Amino acid sequence: MSDAALIVVSMPRVIYNTATTLDGYLADDDDSLSWLFAVPGADAAESDFGGFLATIGALVMGSTTYEWLLRHEDMLAHPEKWPYRDRLAVVCTTRDLPPIPDAGLRFHSGPVSEIWPALRSAAGDKDVWIVGGGDLVGQFADAGLLDEVRVSIAPVTLGSGRPLLPRRLESDRLQLESVRQSGQFAELVYSVAPREERGAGAASGA
Repeated sequence: MSDAALIVVSMPRVIYNTATTLDGYLADDDDSLSWLFAVPGADAAESDFGGFLATIGALVMGSTTYEWLLRHEDMLAHPEKWPYRDRLAVVCTTRDLPPIPDAGLRFHSGPVSEIWPALRSAAGDKDVWIVGGGDLVGQFADAGLLDEVRVSIAPVTLGSGRPLLPRRLESDRLQLESVRQSGQFAELVYSVAPREERGAGAASGA
């Protein structure tokens, strides 16, 4: 019998962490987050975000999320505001978007399964964060690459807007792991099953 040690290689988890309204929208019809910033205690709830970010080795976002960051923080004029220079950041888009100077961004126009190996490698022993939006998260779910959904639910309803996750995931795939109150927000964590084999050959959600 071999004395060779068994080496277990950990795989980064893919986590969707976001705030949402009570009726399941990320932003209003004009892609505004003014409803979020108006919630009393929103700044205090965001202060916990640093602990989460310390566990993230790579991140990915869609074009609408990226464009919101460009506008809200005036990133092209003030590229020093880009907070993720120490990790891989990927923007998934089919359009030509302006890069933030010296931010080291990577733009990707193909299936999410094609960018997964780069995200996995960059994350190392940390996790991958899907910043948004909802359809991009759905593509990762379709490809079997979504492990966890963390939502901070605000006491707001919009009636319409950008949906949290425009996919059908039922209770056989979502397991509630924790519930926590943070000021006016209810923070829910769900694990997503099944966890499929990870690799470049994973099915595309595009």
